[in-house]
Amino acid sequence: MDTRFAVVVGLDVGKSSHHACALDPAGNRLFDQPLPQDESELRELFTQLQNQGEVLMVVDQPNTIGALPIAVARDVGCSVAYLPGLAMRKAADLYPGRSKTDARDAFIIADTARTMPHTLRQVDRDSDVLSALKVLAGFDEDLAHETTRALNRIRSLLTQIHPALERVFVGGTLSTGLVLDLLEKFGGPTGFKAAGRSRVLRFARAHSRRNPEVLIDQIFTALAEQTVIVPATAAVELVVPRVAGQVKELKEQRATVAREVETMLEDFPLASVLMSMPGIGIKTAAQILLAIGDGSAFETPGHLAAYAGIAPVTRRSGTSIRGEFPARSGNKRLKNALFYSAWVASHSDPISKAYYDRKRAEGKRHNAAVICLARRRCNVIFAMLRDSTYYQPPLVPTPEPAALAA
Repeated sequence: MDTRFAVVVGLDVGKSSHHACALDPAGNRLFDQPLPQDESELRELFTQLQNQGEVLMVVDQPNTIGALPIAVARDVGCSVAYLPGLAMRKAADLYPGRSKTDARDAFIIADTARTMPHTLRQVDRDSDVLSALKVLAGFDEDLAHETTRALNRIRSLLTQIHPALERVFVGGTLSTGLVLDLLEKFGGPTGFKAAGRSRVLRFARAHSRRNPEVLIDQIFTALAEQTVIVPATAAVELVVPRVAGQVKELKEQRATVAREVETMLEDFPLASVLMSMPGIGIKTAAQILLAIGDGSAFETPGHLAAYAGIAPVTRRSGTSIRGEFPARSGNKRLKNALFYSAWVASHSDPISKAYYDRKRAEGKRHNAAVICLARRRCNVIFAMLRDSTYYQPPLVPTPEPAALAA
């Protein structure tokens, strides 16, 4: 039980109104009423509760509809935290009843924060940079989903009218600028055939830095494999150029967002600290900062690794189950960022590559070896953020003279 706070306020947030439940260390209710989404009402409640002592305000949603209560609580001097949805659902099973009401949820949030403070997560620091970065990252994620959906739409349409042509654009080829330009200009198989190989090749050379002749040959070889015209081909070739144009616009928007993120992080000290480490670029640094902020919420590197889901989980039950297994939980965004940066470092950084090769020589698979490297790098990232120091490669011991002579 956490007795550091005289009052714990659980806030089940909503779009137009919230429900607040305030408990003292003994679990007695000091306040249990609906509360409008209004600064003056929130400020009045938090100020009154501070007469009892230090106040901890806990929400179930720190973003969007929960942003105003967090800002007001911080402004009046309250501590803030949030209870993740999964932890709240598990905690709700410990309480009697199956009803789902705002009042019950607010009480569960407050009582869980009072009795099980380890379930709480720190709300991002009151930083304009991190707040703005979260908005841009969310927008970029939406753009990525829209881009994937549009590309799948193009692939589905081409498969419908000309499967051989769709197979030419294997993997990420479909999303390249040249292919999108070709589809936007010529539409599909009928457009390519009407234009002819020479004209398509001239257009491709004008829109590509590399020699596109191999791709154009593959396109016209595929076109020759099908002579029948599938119904709705004309309609599909009206849609494909428009969708290709949408993909190009979405990619331009993502590039603009990336430039804005880069500009935003130029003057943010921790971003340059992270990017001094091999394998961490601007996007990876942004993902790490979004997930852990300045890292002060974690006491040890082990806590950070466990939060990221890259620390092994020990399972023991009598004599039948013994061993350590990969974690299936953790912050997925942070785990992906650490895994990707470790994978890049295993190719570009000699020290990381040597460690990766050693783990592979021990019999570990590729993913397991990268996870081991990510776990090792997690210790370094923790120290870098804690001390605000740039990455320094470990010193290689100098061989002894006798060893040199040998």
